[in-house]
Amino acid sequence: MLLYNSLTHNKEEFFTNEPGKVKLYTCGPTVYHYAHIGNLRTYMMEDVLDKYLRYLGYDVLRVMNITDVGHLSSDADTGEDKMLKGARREHKTVMEIAKFYTDAFFDDCRRLNIRIPDVIEPATGCIPEFIHMIEVLLEKGYAYQAGGNVYFDTSKLKEYYVFNKHEEEDLMVGVREGVEEDVNKRNKNDFVLWFTKSKFEDQALKWDSPWGVGYPGWHIECSCISMKHCGEYLDIHCGGIDNAFPHHTNEIAQSEAYLGHKWCNFWFHVLHLNDASGKMSKSKGAFLTLSVLTDKGYDPMAYRLFCLQSHYRRNLVFTWEGLDNAAVTYNKLVARIAALKESDGAVDEEAAAALRAKFREALDNDLNTSLAVTALYDVLKYKTDDRTKLAVLGEFDAVLGLNLLDAAAKKREEQKQAAAQAAKQAGAYTVVAEGCEPDTAVEEQIRARYDAKKAKNFAEADRIRDELKAQGIEIIDVPGGAKYRKN
Repeated sequence: MLLYNSLTHNKEEFFTNEPGKVKLYTCGPTVYHYAHIGNLRTYMMEDVLDKYLRYLGYDVLRVMNITDVGHLSSDADTGEDKMLKGARREHKTVMEIAKFYTDAFFDDCRRLNIRIPDVIEPATGCIPEFIHMIEVLLEKGYAYQAGGNVYFDTSKLKEYYVFNKHEEEDLMVGVREGVEEDVNKRNKNDFVLWFTKSKFEDQALKWDSPWGVGYPGWHIECSCISMKHCGEYLDIHCGGIDNAFPHHTNEIAQSEAYLGHKWCNFWFHVLHLNDASGKMSKSKGAFLTLSVLTDKGYDPMAYRLFCLQSHYRRNLVFTWEGLDNAAVTYNKLVARIAALKESDGAVDEEAAAALRAKFREALDNDLNTSLAVTALYDVLKYKTDDRTKLAVLGEFDAVLGLNLLDAAAKKREEQKQAAAQAAKQAGAYTVVAEGCEPDTAVEEQIRARYDAKKAKNFAEADRIRDELKAQGIEIIDVPGGAKYRKN
């Protein structure tokens, strides 16, 4: 399997630190607001990677953090805590905000068929680990205290910009919008490991530490949570491309300074989902959520297919027309699968092996999901029995996560019920009261008269008619039934 490594800017043959086992870390959401559909694209592509590794037979441990403290409005340690901003916006406590949006995020994951990670750890659950790492970094000389805060000293590193080379003036204080001067920093690239009350008096969540009451910086949480659950060696670290700098850059700096050796072999970054105005972002105010799509009538699987039809290392432009096309494609695909006949019997292993080879060829080439979707059509067109096609489609969809077989089974049932209803209506005999209150006893007699006529028992039919006439009931035969009225 070839996987693009953001660290080396090359496709590399995938390998693991421990044979047969993959330790995979995913940067989770900052739970101060709903995830937008651009965020969810990243999690869907990471989900396919996770599922494909399992398909290949790896024992995967996937860990995800939940950021519920410490992520400031600027990734460069400036602004206010996003969690506090969310709490103020909704007049709730920070923990109430965290609980609500964590639940909302995983609800989105379930609707998009994203597998829930094996381990989910909120940042607020690892304060002792953060403090311990900071203490070690101070002891090793990679950190310093200034103005009541603790900073990582990037000048101690041989190389800081590990993902992309930056010119010195790129982050000059006061030159670029969004970069604010922190007079406590020794170097412009240094970042905060621990904030104290000396800087953010209104911070909602604070803990005792050797450096004063305060809270951790954002960057340290992923390093500590990963090491807590995956140990000192990580195989793959995932995230959106906007995490590469400074977040992942800082993670590598502090982790390898702490450990004294290389930390993670592969870095997997998903590029942006853009709309007409550019990169989708919560900071713009209005943003698209999965609920907006479903409220407009779109199946979440249509959005998943929309994303899978593009490569994760390409920026994807969202348009309603594009989503409409994906919805039509999804429905047609489900209909074709629903037309396959379910049956018992053995799978045609020769055909299955040939089809699996095409599927693997697509995903072994840096997770090419677009070609993997094409492999679904290869199965449908292949000259083999429906039993084999359904079995292979099930295997492939366990990776792609489009819920195809369940959707096809639902469609078959709907078609079956529609056919039964049509047959029932074709042979139905409707009795309707006209100008009077409905009378169940009368309607039963009229239906009995109809049954007698169908059985060619005309004497019985006439008897029932005369009996009803004597009661003042007039029967009017109409196509497909009868009307009756009381005189």
